[in-house]
Amino acid sequence: MKIILPKFWIVSLVLLGAVSCTNSEFKKTKSGLLYKIYSDGKGEVAKKGEFLKLQIVQKLRDSVLFTTVGTMPIYLPVDSPRPVYSPVEIFSYLRKGDSAVAVMAVDTLMRKSGGQLPPFLKKKDKITFTFKVLDLFASEDLTNKDKGAEADKQKDREIKAVEGYLSANHIQAQKTDKGTYYVIQTPGDGPQVDSGKQVSVRYTGKLMPSGKVFDGNMTGPGNKPYDLVIGQGGVIPGWDDGLRKFKKGGKGTLYIPAFLAYDQQMGPGRTTFENLMFDVEIVDVKDAPKQPAGMPGMPPQMDMPQQQPRQAQPQQHK
Repeated sequence: MKIILPKFWIVSLVLLGAVSCTNSEFKKTKSGLLYKIYSDGKGEVAKKGEFLKLQIVQKLRDSVLFTTVGTMPIYLPVDSPRPVYSPVEIFSYLRKGDSAVAVMAVDTLMRKSGGQLPPFLKKKDKITFTFKVLDLFASEDLTNKDKGAEADKQKDREIKAVEGYLSANHIQAQKTDKGTYYVIQTPGDGPQVDSGKQVSVRYTGKLMPSGKVFDGNMTGPGNKPYDLVIGQGGVIPGWDDGLRKFKKGGKGTLYIPAFLAYDQQMGPGRTTFENLMFDVEIVDVKDAPKQPAGMPGMPPQMDMPQQQPRQAQPQQHK
């Protein structure tokens, strides 16, 4: 049996300010979750139906699994306290400006779930969540307005990072209207990549700015070109956007800001908001096969670069 991990499983952060797990006087929720809140006592506590704007760090042993520090905050709804053995139990205790720590014991989680946990966890492990409440919103509309403003800031950070990489490496790239940067090394002389065309691509995917290769099919026995139909949403938006600048036989590189890649999802480097780059070669461009009447088009499946990572094996690459 597989345990369905709570949403907080993918959330992790660095300790913020003076918050520390080593402090004593932790309290317990009804489910047994240890927690401690650092508060000046000012302002109203969060109520059911409101939304917390949080910086969160999740740590396992000495490793940070995930952090929102330096990227977008996370927005989570407040519910009535329920004994679910999750940090959400303490949300209704928090005020704007508070910091908090919650500690989950893995052996307790195993006992309560009755299932198997991921192999990287050990029974004696403790998972530590550290929170900073940046704001509290009374409605979903107010939350979405603030989230949009934060998303714009994050998008600007990603664009500056990509442009900084290009400048530092003396790369003269062009930019699409949607925001994908591209360099055409070989124009190609065949049909243009466009909506509705089936395109065969060889590629090498790299993390930016490290240049570490995470996937590809350029070389190696049995590595076939990857086929996709442009405009069907089967790949990350930066691919669907950037490949349209090439013709059959074309070669070049795509430099893709995170908002056109995996955005808030875990990327191939196992972090969120990852900028990526792809060396690409357009092997073929042709009309896509017609779908049978009444059969909707289904996007092709691939390990990378896919739009939705697989839950069971989100980063299984060639």
